[in-house]
Amino acid sequence: MNPYNEYLDARSAAELLGIKRETLYAYASRGQVQSVPGEQGPSRRYRRADLERLRARRASRRGQPAPVGSPLRYGEPVLDTSVSWIGEQGPVYRDHAAVDLAARETPFESVAELLWSGELPPGPVEWAPPAGGLPVAELQTLLPAETPVLSCLMLATSALAAADPGRFDVRPEAVLPRARVLIRTLAAAGSLGTHPERFEAALHAPGIAEAVVVAIGARQNPDTVRAVNRALVLLADHELNASTFAARVVASTHSDLYACVLAGLAALQGPRHGAASQQVAALVAEIGLPERAEAVVHERMRRGDLLPGFGHLVYRGPDPRAAPILEAARSLAPQDRVVRVVGALIRAMERADLPAANVDTAIVALGGALGVPAASLLAIFATARLAGWVAHVVEQYRGPILRPRARYSPAPHAAPLPASLHS
Repeated sequence: MNPYNEYLDARSAAELLGIKRETLYAYASRGQVQSVPGEQGPSRRYRRADLERLRARRASRRGQPAPVGSPLRYGEPVLDTSVSWIGEQGPVYRDHAAVDLAARETPFESVAELLWSGELPPGPVEWAPPAGGLPVAELQTLLPAETPVLSCLMLATSALAAADPGRFDVRPEAVLPRARVLIRTLAAAGSLGTHPERFEAALHAPGIAEAVVVAIGARQNPDTVRAVNRALVLLADHELNASTFAARVVASTHSDLYACVLAGLAALQGPRHGAASQQVAALVAEIGLPERAEAVVHERMRRGDLLPGFGHLVYRGPDPRAAPILEAARSLAPQDRVVRVVGALIRAMERADLPAANVDTAIVALGGALGVPAASLLAIFATARLAGWVAHVVEQYRGPILRPRARYSPAPHAAPLPASLHS
């Protein structure tokens, strides 16, 4: 099912919330639940993601956990956090809107420190390169040619963990120095799968944005560094997304920071999370030329195919993080083919009255402007999200173990195979 078309009729929506229809209509009129016209008559349909989020919020106000009988999906479970929240303006880090931090060109390191401490540093923040580093030559023997970026980062994380005997100390004063070393090292480790010779230069770059630029082989100039820093800031945290929740679950067992990061990386590599940008890149390659965008969109619509990179279950309207990144891409390389195709694709979607571009589409445009292959884009996403994971891990170390309940549902009997697969 197309996730941004998952709506319920009024009766089902009211039953889900356990309220009268009149109360449902009041929620919709106040903008708490998005509704759209029904297929027939005056009836309307109500967005399931908003309903689930509202139900979880109402339960949390009553001090109740998510009920055992409810499905674990968008909006559940709810955890108290002071790290960030998501509004119509996008993610807000400790009461600082991410889009504002990006517009002010706040360095990524300062944003990370804000997420970790609650205070935005008044001046520049410098994370010194680690004294040791990674055994790159040894790791290369374990990496086949063209190893995906996240596989490289997971191997690098494991190597750092194995070499750190004090990693089981979960006090913030022990975790945060490790986090600074880990982020700087993994920003450089994005080069290991394709260009390991870039690792040392990236590791000793002046800042994290510069390290990413060097590691992925982008054009090295102040404009590209600013564009990458903007993306890092906007992607640094997004509340309880799948990878952050995975990291928090591991942190709730008091596993070390490296184990928590490995859990986050494992979730991030899924095609329904961080790797969604790879699907967008494939769509852009399928389109090929800007003038083909509308035809491809309509052909996808005819087949009922999902158009990746558009719509977002968290936002009722456009993804606020996308526009600043798209602007940076257009400013860097307005004539780049990928940038132009993405622009044409966005316009075709608008003309078809389909959802707006999300951050996955914006990152693909930025990759084109930077002149890097689509496979490198996950290095930007992962480096950015490390900041948020660390903040959530430190917070979860002070909380209880996360142990959701399950609803037992007997598996149906397997249906017999058809006599022919071509009937």
